[in-house]
Amino acid sequence: MGRFGLITFAGAVILIALVLLSAAYGTTSIPLSETIAAIALGTGLTEADMSPLHRIVFDLRLPRALFAAVIGAGLGIVGVVLQTTTRNDLADPFLFGLSSGAAAGAVFVITVTGDILGLWTLPLAAFCGGLIASGIVLALVHSLRMSAPEKLILAGLAVSFLFSAITNYLIFAGDSRAAHSVIFWMLGGLGLARWESFPLVCTGLALILAYALYRNRWLDALLTGDLTAATLGVPVQGLRFRMFFVAALATAVFVSVAGVIGFVGLMVPHIARGIVGPLHRHLVPAAALIGAMLLTASDILSRLLLAPQELPVGIVTTSLGSAFVFLILFRASKADR
Repeated sequence: MGRFGLITFAGAVILIALVLLSAAYGTTSIPLSETIAAIALGTGLTEADMSPLHRIVFDLRLPRALFAAVIGAGLGIVGVVLQTTTRNDLADPFLFGLSSGAAAGAVFVITVTGDILGLWTLPLAAFCGGLIASGIVLALVHSLRMSAPEKLILAGLAVSFLFSAITNYLIFAGDSRAAHSVIFWMLGGLGLARWESFPLVCTGLALILAYALYRNRWLDALLTGDLTAATLGVPVQGLRFRMFFVAALATAVFVSVAGVIGFVGLMVPHIARGIVGPLHRHLVPAAALIGAMLLTASDILSRLLLAPQELPVGIVTTSLGSAFVFLILFRASKADR
């Protein structure tokens, strides 16, 4: 087993341990041995046979832990893709208006329409909002023929500001009693994790993971610059467009069920590059593992810091992210001396 294999094995063991801890600890702590037994038994029990402990572990905490792992992995890969295609080390999934569009769709449902479609109303509205925002960015880039990565970032920021303004208007114009729900959703949370929507987030992860690995050599070529990549046969503009579209689609899926969880896509690529290097054949799966571990650990902290009250997980990741950006700036200033 090579170095990358050892790193992957160690990461997988840590991730499994974090998932089990997430299922065991919360407002009411359950011994780890009972948690493992509940998970093992829960797969073969009917609803009528489940005890309260089985319901807590198997119906509430386990899907939440798995959601955290899958969404964290997906956001980590999206961050890698965006940082490579834009050649911007501070790019992340929420720099391009994707989260703002999803937030606007969710807030519209919370403050205006209500749950007209039942449990799926909020995820569907957020998903549509994210797709609309990404569609506007892509249409803007295509119509203005802006192929440079910095132009893509500017278009994303413009759309982000637009949908943020729409969201703020809906908050102030809507039902004030829904303000707490709106704020919690906009700061990110995994309270909507249910087995019914688990295939949706898995589809988002599979989409971005498969496409990033399929085009890993083209992504490697982009690291050398657009001109060099073009001489190597890479359709630079088309690749950038398609990568952004796939990243937007995956991000819309994740935001539609977990809200706005920031900075995961910014931090994870830097950590992964420091461990496995810049080549995407190893970088993409490493980013998936690290993102899964980071968000699962952050979700555990979010439930323990203010127990029995739950802290939005976005507050934890944003706090870590701000410290991470300070570290990047500090290291950059030392390198310039």
